[in-house]
Amino acid sequence: MSIELHRATLPNGLRVLLVPDPATPVVGVAVHVDVGFRSEPEGRTGFAHLFEHLMFQGSESLEKLAHFRHVQGSGGVFNGSTHQDYTDYFEVLPAAALERALFLEADRLRAPKLTEENLRNQVDVVKEEIRLNVLNRPYGGFPWILLPPVLYDTFPNAHNGYGDFSELEQASLDDAAAFFDTYYAPGNAQLTVAGPIDVDTTLARVDAHFGDIPARPTPERPSFAEPAPGAERRQSVLDAHAPLPALAMGFRLPDPGADLDGYLAHVLLASVLGDGEAARLQRRLVHADGLVTDVSASAGLMGSLDARDPDTFTVTAVHPAAVEPDRVIGAVDEELEKLAASPPSADELARQVARWSAALHQENDRVMYRMLGLGARELLYGRAEITLELTDRLAALTPAQVAAAAGALRSGGRGVLLVEPGSQGQEEDA
Repeated sequence: MSIELHRATLPNGLRVLLVPDPATPVVGVAVHVDVGFRSEPEGRTGFAHLFEHLMFQGSESLEKLAHFRHVQGSGGVFNGSTHQDYTDYFEVLPAAALERALFLEADRLRAPKLTEENLRNQVDVVKEEIRLNVLNRPYGGFPWILLPPVLYDTFPNAHNGYGDFSELEQASLDDAAAFFDTYYAPGNAQLTVAGPIDVDTTLARVDAHFGDIPARPTPERPSFAEPAPGAERRQSVLDAHAPLPALAMGFRLPDPGADLDGYLAHVLLASVLGDGEAARLQRRLVHADGLVTDVSASAGLMGSLDARDPDTFTVTAVHPAAVEPDRVIGAVDEELEKLAASPPSADELARQVARWSAALHQENDRVMYRMLGLGARELLYGRAEITLELTDRLAALTPAQVAAAAGALRSGGRGVLLVEPGSQGQEEDA
């Protein structure tokens, strides 16, 4: 797919990425804000997630739910999500509704309606979301919430960014206003527009809607780097809803900003280990030894190339109670050692590159996911082009590079999380 990228920066600091695609009948508009779980202040666990909810509660010019009605009334869809290093807001509508989409996104970036009623209501909504997706669900928060405190030491990397009830309840309107003023300055955001657009006309419309948002100082982005563990760290948690034990092994990934090919070698390693019935861990742990009922591997705690450094390579497995976790861990170690000592064949890599590339092309065929991937990588790494280069860069990786990635995992420190079925798992607040 041939895609042109056009960049601009408004006088108030807002960065703009325009992605014309004449063959697409719909237009996507996304705002990526450079604040995620790792930027929220200590003592306000889950605040970035909470603030994402608040951004849907109206603005100074639109009442609550008006944004929803305008998008859905145009035949569009919308949503938002909070990640480790960014929060995104997006909508996809028929191409004729582009002006409406730009107005709506600029309107809330300019002045969301922050009221005590909205704050208290959304604290309750986030708490209910946590109950539904974490506390009352088997393997809730596994591994993305439960594994980081085993592998990392600092608050930004180790805490539960989804939210802690006691700290969410202490959030004040002053906290919300300060968070908006600090992180939601236009210079701390990335606007992406994709679809059947004319570049010059769209940029003029963007300037008309976003250009009068006052510029504010942007926060200094800290480094979240911390030393990798020198040895294995292990922790067990009880899960009252889990039918079977589970485990997660977490390893540090190379910095994609400094060593993209090293990072991508781990992405391909994850496919070699876990993607498809012919993958190494599937063959060994599921079919040959019968140690697990499910196994997977992933480069990136919330997806590949979805965060700055540091990020996490994970291997997760669910296993029968009769199987000791160390048998599973030992088998994973043996497979990593085999790969490190004897690189995979070119045919094996080609098969996994084909699987990964096919899935990526299928995902990027939708304007929504293509737009979100481009916008996120532009914000995180300053190069949206990474999204377009991925399949070629993966295909260019050598067996030796994948073997080196396996060796790096085997020789480095790691975190091991054990999930045990039990009656005293995470408890809901009273």
